[in-house]
Amino acid sequence: MLIHIEPSSSIPIYTQLTHQLIILIAQGQLKAGDTLPSVRSLASDLGMNMHTVNKSYHELEKKGLIQIVPKSGAVINPIPRDGIAEVHRLRIVEELEPIIAEAIALGMTSEGIETLTSTIISTLKEES
Repeated sequence: MLIHIEPSSSIPIYTQLTHQLIILIAQGQLKAGDTLPSVRSLASDLGMNMHTVNKSYHELEKKGLIQIVPKSGAVINPIPRDGIAEVHRLRIVEELEPIIAEAIALGMTSEGIETLTSTIISTLKEES
């Protein structure tokens, strides 16, 4: 599992870690039932504070991507066969809307946004 954290980034470290773990799940490098490293182990491997890793794991749990099992660790949840839960769909819309609005405000066309989205999806699938 390759994770790269950029300490000088304006993006908080726990957010960088969360995003990278989500990408690994989306690419299939982390699969349903896989256990994430312990908080202590991952923090040590990445040279970061345990609280940072813990915060990232809790973010992933809130998003429905992992389940934290006390004394057992964090386990990747299976992708639901019946599609995304409405609560998650609404959260994603809430997070995407300001980004898409910003793209439009900066002059990006609908076609440009769709092309960019398709390119990102293709890139994620290629790397799996």
